Amino acid sequence: MPKAYWVSAYRAVNDAEKLAAYAKLAGPALTANGARFLARGEPAKVYEQGLMQRTVLIEFDSVEQAMAAHDSPEYQAALAALGDGAEREIRIVEGV
Repeated sequence: MPKAYWVSAYRAVNDAEKLAAYAKLAGPALTANGARFLARGEPAKVYEQGLMQRTVLIEFDSVEQAMAAHDSPEYQAALAALGDGAEREIRIVEGV
């Protein structure tokens, strides 16, 4: 079964305190559900029409595991803490 990658790209951070509260809950919630953080932060360089925005890359053993981590009660509590503190998108991509 191919691994899965969760890619989160932040368009805007509206409230740094809410983002910090989210991060405090999200990291443990995701790692408890099999997440391995591979990269996080602003890009070192962007090309073409890339945006200089915070990006997080997380590896899971499967797409199902990544979706279960997102849907877990612990991660949902982290999302509630984030609220409108950031505008972002999350993509779960199957590895090759």
